[in-house]
Amino acid sequence: MIAPGGGVGGGRGGWKGGVREEELHGALLRQIIYSLSVLVVEIPLGIALALSMPAKGWKASVVLVLVAISLLIPWNVVGTIWQIYGRTDIGLLGATLAYLGFDYSYTGNASDAWMTVLVMDVWHWTPLVALLCYAGLRSIPAAYYPAASIAGASKFAVFRYVQLPKMRGVLMIAVLLRFMDSFMIYTEPFVLTGGGPGNATTFLSQYLTQKAVGQFDLGPAAAFSLIYFLIILLLCFLLYNWMQRVGTADKESAHE
Repeated sequence: MIAPGGGVGGGRGGWKGGVREEELHGALLRQIIYSLSVLVVEIPLGIALALSMPAKGWKASVVLVLVAISLLIPWNVVGTIWQIYGRTDIGLLGATLAYLGFDYSYTGNASDAWMTVLVMDVWHWTPLVALLCYAGLRSIPAAYYPAASIAGASKFAVFRYVQLPKMRGVLMIAVLLRFMDSFMIYTEPFVLTGGGPGNATTFLSQYLTQKAVGQFDLGPAAAFSLIYFLIILLLCFLLYNWMQRVGTADKESAHE
């Protein structure tokens, strides 16, 4: 981290080399697209799953346990599961797609690899969003629903004006957690595709690891680790402030 001359991150050359690399730009672009895709898919899906879960009784307990199962699986095991699952000879997903006539190969086609990594993340982490949203829904006083029914509110109106505002806090936590975690993803795509084919699934964390461990290029790697941290910090700061402004604006409009 500290250069012989006293500079941090491999010196001025390390910073310049780290910022100007085209591979870094490509990994950053892939990472941003991937993280945004994760949010776009997992947040609505988690909300829909939470709304469909039973609220009381033994069924609620059973559903909660079933939903949370994927969260208990270690990251490297998740990658191995989907590595087998996507094989066209023995995997259920790969064999089914091949039977239906699709030329699917997550090891040879960049689009297939990208979609497989995305679907794997959705399968693994959407339950976290669902559980957070479920907790937010259960915190809504039961008296709100009869009042909305008496007022003639539709199901969508109840969701828009009762449930969604009450879930705002847990949704903010879910968005921040999923964004930070997806932006630092490493183990699952490394086990599943190794970053390939080519650099199709080489995200920022894997690019940094290859730079530091694989190529032993410690100067640019140290500089880029700081850049990586600042990128995550900045994006989370912007995202948090945007969500806070949206919540404040909605509260002001509701008072009016």
